[in-house]
Amino acid sequence: MKSTKNESPIRLLVSAIVLFEAITLLLIAIKPPFLNTEALMLAVALPLLCWISTILLPKFVPMDQLLMALTNFLCGVGIIILYSIVPERGLRQALLFALGLGAMMAGVLFVRWIRNWKTLCWLMIPASIGLLLLPIAVGVWNNDVKNIIAMRWFGNFQPSEIVKLMAMLVLAHFFSQRRGIRRKLPALLFVAACLGVLLLQRDLGTALMYYLTALAMYFVSTGNGLISLLGLVGAAVSAVVAYHIPGFAYVRVRVAIWRNPWDTALGSGYQIIQALMAIGSGGLWGLGLGLGLPRIIPAYHTDFIFAVICEQFGLVFGVCVVLVYVALLARGFSIALRARRSFYALLAFGCTTLLGIQTFVIIGGVIKMIPLTGITMPFVSYGGTSLVSCLTLIGFLHGVSARIEADTEQDIAIVEASEDTYDYDYDYDDDDDEYDDEDDWEVAEA
Repeated sequence: MKSTKNESPIRLLVSAIVLFEAITLLLIAIKPPFLNTEALMLAVALPLLCWISTILLPKFVPMDQLLMALTNFLCGVGIIILYSIVPERGLRQALLFALGLGAMMAGVLFVRWIRNWKTLCWLMIPASIGLLLLPIAVGVWNNDVKNIIAMRWFGNFQPSEIVKLMAMLVLAHFFSQRRGIRRKLPALLFVAACLGVLLLQRDLGTALMYYLTALAMYFVSTGNGLISLLGLVGAAVSAVVAYHIPGFAYVRVRVAIWRNPWDTALGSGYQIIQALMAIGSGGLWGLGLGLGLPRIIPAYHTDFIFAVICEQFGLVFGVCVVLVYVALLARGFSIALRARRSFYALLAFGCTTLLGIQTFVIIGGVIKMIPLTGITMPFVSYGGTSLVSCLTLIGFLHGVSARIEADTEQDIAIVEASEDTYDYDYDYDDDDDEYDDEDDWEVAEA
């Protein structure tokens, strides 16, 4: 009965998501001048994948269904928007979504069954630094940042997206140690090394995510507000220094277009102006799926996809998307709070914080709340490495949730065993007030 009550709201939510995905893709399929059979197939495949991963899969693998439903919605929105503009990109994103679900399942099993993290974390440290060094050696420049490797068949590969997965495990392991700063020192040196390599790549957006996430995890693990505050001050000072370093001239450009993009409306400020105009032109309810002029924004499929969502679906839908992110983050933090062991609590907290920082930074940059940093919008933006890594983070959260469930079941079993131990069969004799069955007492004492 309890299971039915818990599953009923989830089934309603999944049904709404499946209906949304099917209807929007069907509208794309029947759009004149011809019937799009590829969109018709996607209108069946994407909702089916959503239903399988949210309703069917948790019957075999311990997963948080609400977290999965929210993730499926965000991924579905990204695929639909991309397909409405460039079908090839939307189809590739759908295939990467399926691949990402496989990576997510690997993350679930990885966290659920691995017990000895010490050796793995020590191996992850040099592996992470090596991966971050690859773009410096063989990478290509992309918007003044050298953080990707162009691969002929796979496309662009961004090692920092994979490294952030290992970083969450490494930080959670070392920060969960209780014996003072010495046990946490390897994690702090690891973060410093990662930040140093990211600065060589000039990837300040990713460096900001790494740094703030590590600082938040350190504060949660130690409760040391003074050092955490000094860390924030250090980040502010570093940002000011980077603003004045000639090698990071693009930082000054981004700050300038944040302050007043109209000074360079046909140059560096063009993209943010077009994004703001797209958001405004969509109004409250949007221009309609596939309508508007999203392609006039050069990075419409990556950095500025939130502007395209608001243009086609409207500000109301855009706010709903933000609320879905908030609900997803709340679910992630609730998993962290329910964790019994510090490693799993820190892992869930770190994954959720990382996703939250990434979401705030990119959406805040698109609406000109903060300077744009050029990172992807989790689960929505076009990009295979980013989508797969974000889904793997969700897999880590599922794994922690599974560990919580396993610990709870173990506690229940211990309590039931203890109750059975002291469940005496008292059979008093009314005449002499003594036990009639001595065996029951012997079993009870045993």
